[in-house]
Amino acid sequence: MDEICEMDDSVTEADVLIRGGTILTMDDRGTVIPGGYIAVKGDAVARVGSGNGEGVHAKKTIDCRGGLILPGLINAHTHAAMTLFRGLADDLPLMDWLNQYIFPAESKMDADFVRTGTLLACAEMIMSGTTTFCDMYLFEDEAAKAVDEAGMRCLLGEVLYDFPSPNYGAVADGLRYTENLINKWHDHSLISIAVEPHSIYTCSPSLLKAANDLALRHKVPLVLHVAETISEIKEAKKRYGKKPFEHLEDLNILGPHVIADHCVHLDDTEIQRIIEYDVKPVHNPESNMKLASGVSPVFKLLNRGATVGLGTDGCASNNNLDLFAEMDTAAKLNKVEAMDPTVLDALTVLRMTTSMGAKVLGMAHKVGSLEKGKKADIIVVDINKPHLTPMYNPYSHLVYAVRGSDVSHSLINGKLVMEDRRLLSLDLAGILESSREKSRAVLSWITK
Repeated sequence: MDEICEMDDSVTEADVLIRGGTILTMDDRGTVIPGGYIAVKGDAVARVGSGNGEGVHAKKTIDCRGGLILPGLINAHTHAAMTLFRGLADDLPLMDWLNQYIFPAESKMDADFVRTGTLLACAEMIMSGTTTFCDMYLFEDEAAKAVDEAGMRCLLGEVLYDFPSPNYGAVADGLRYTENLINKWHDHSLISIAVEPHSIYTCSPSLLKAANDLALRHKVPLVLHVAETISEIKEAKKRYGKKPFEHLEDLNILGPHVIADHCVHLDDTEIQRIIEYDVKPVHNPESNMKLASGVSPVFKLLNRGATVGLGTDGCASNNNLDLFAEMDTAAKLNKVEAMDPTVLDALTVLRMTTSMGAKVLGMAHKVGSLEKGKKADIIVVDINKPHLTPMYNPYSHLVYAVRGSDVSHSLINGKLVMEDRRLLSLDLAGILESSREKSRAVLSWITK
């Protein structure tokens, strides 16, 4: 860990001064600044250095009381509004879970349902250290409005299927809906849009190609589930005589703009396709474990040079959005899979949720590390707790010991959205009550 002081004496006025903690910048040099400070001006980091920020006059000062200061975490794959399905149908195989519970319930949803579920997800994520997430779901314009209200950073897109959607209806309308989202949110400071066909088993080759053409035309990411289950592999071979990434390669879809969620069942030829086309895989260990989908060979992907993010998936298959818990699981699961305690070390896993996660979402120029000029997405972890004492290695603590509830403060785009565990950007009590009301509707849908 390099310890350096990055000074800029020209900055004397700031909106927020964060001081009194150890800064893990997560930059390419691995810079750590014990007893450091960050000056935030507007939406960006203006100054990073050691000491208490003498000479910087700030409107708001946050004393971290010896805590850890790091970039906000990046959840590279989730279905935010599925918070309202948390615990609805546990302990089932993926296809039974989808076809018997999730798809039927989703067919009854409306925009207000998605708004409530997304607000609940945003509250949970902010309060557990996540500042940016990638969302795939239905009624995503309503989700975008909820994200805007929460003040979070998000890459989102409407899920596309071969069958009619409860939101947009026919398949062709889904592509139009997505293009409208791209145009509507194009200039937003926090919200970006992706094109998001669900998977190769729910999307025809023609839909996949049309979705990819739309993504390339607008220069936005293409996000889809790939190689998640053994049944998906069998279905791909049955329909197309090919493995999932081989099928996508034949459709001329693979490229650095593709974000591939799960990537569990990969042989060496499929891994080579990911590397060759610079596809961005996203590991979702807890969901894959719960649904018994398998273990993604993340250590092999990383060793071959892949850029890999970490995601929680939706709450219906996890059942939480706590990336600290996900990091702990990812590190340990891959050690067991490889039978090697050295794979996926703590620093590597933390990079998957910060600097590397930002690269996965195409946001590395804005977030993922604490450097002058980047957006001020910052969290503070309170380490003055029994389960975090003593601390020899901060990276180890963050991956193996910290919980989401240990996050005390969160800034997104320079705005304080949580202070001393108090959510500032949302009405938490109102969201909880609305969520309980929606859960009663869900029960009526699945019991009829």
